[in-house]
Amino acid sequence: MECGSYRLIKKSSECKARLGEVYTTRGIVETPIFMPVGTQGTVKGIAIEFLCGTGAQIILANSYHLYLRPGINIIKKAGGIQKFNSWNKPMLTDSGGFQLFSLNDIRKISEEGTEFRSHIDGSKHFFSPEKSMQIQKDIGADVIMCFDECTPYPADYECAKKSMELSLRWAKRCKEEFYKDNSYETQALFGIIQGSTYNDLRAESVQEMLNIDFTGYAIGGLSVGEPKEYMHEVLENTLPIIPENKARYLMGVGMPEDLWEGVERGIDMFDCVIPTRNGRNGQVFTSLGKINIRNAEYREDFSALDPECNCPVCVGYSKAYLNHLVRAQETLYLSLLSLHNIHFMVNLMSKIRKSLENDVFLRSKKEFFEKYYSKN
Repeated sequence: MECGSYRLIKKSSECKARLGEVYTTRGIVETPIFMPVGTQGTVKGIAIEFLCGTGAQIILANSYHLYLRPGINIIKKAGGIQKFNSWNKPMLTDSGGFQLFSLNDIRKISEEGTEFRSHIDGSKHFFSPEKSMQIQKDIGADVIMCFDECTPYPADYECAKKSMELSLRWAKRCKEEFYKDNSYETQALFGIIQGSTYNDLRAESVQEMLNIDFTGYAIGGLSVGEPKEYMHEVLENTLPIIPENKARYLMGVGMPEDLWEGVERGIDMFDCVIPTRNGRNGQVFTSLGKINIRNAEYREDFSALDPECNCPVCVGYSKAYLNHLVRAQETLYLSLLSLHNIHFMVNLMSKIRKSLENDVFLRSKKEFFEKYYSKN
């Protein structure tokens, strides 16, 4: 079975949601799935043994950051990213395209690739599609992504079209480079669909990507500032064009409510830094909605963060204690809140998969939202 290949197990009778599996040589990933982001080879603040305890099946790393630090040669000498960071399960690397998109003031895009200056020391570097492929091969993740240009929002039609077409040309170069050796035996290459919020450009991008032919497909260029209803419209118009036997990955999207909405429209894979980033700022996801644990109302609240959660944080610590840690700026809270949020997201996806097994997705979604927004 080809690495990265998707097996459809069951479709919802109520909507476009689907239950499936993505195969990798390090294990099968049950979908729909949320993938915690380990930008620099670590999910911030969470030791690998605790991350495994959340039930996470697959995590991300970022080729841009790992290229700059510690350097690809070190990872390669270690035997690949999983041996380097002790995560013995599937991993996915993004190409660095989004990071270069965010370095708008210190990068320059051309047909050949992107020239940029390191955010660490200002040194000059260059990523081409070919170099991105080689970096990701050397990192050794199970699923790697095409190098693309993430179109900003808002973008006028001509800008979005030009950006999408450049990503298509780069995608062809990525595939040619990827298949120059036997990496495909242990790695999969996913294409990235662009086109901003223009449905005709998205449709064109899908069709051209299908012509190039990738193992799986990602929807890029969303969650970059556009209204949620625009994102939903893009998904509703784009996903039906992608064949059912291919994994569908929505990049950079990961609030709890977004997972339900994406799955309902046919998404299989999600990733986002929000659970850990927001946790470090005191925001906690619970079955009863989002809370900010630093608020005064929790100073004498000795209940668990979430009455429905069995993670080590909810079992072992009270809101009052966590409030104290945050207010005292004790660094332990960074780890604890991040761990809870990751556990919440992984567990939420498990509940979503169970709802699909029982064909009660929409009822489960309604029940989740009723409780999640009950305080508002």
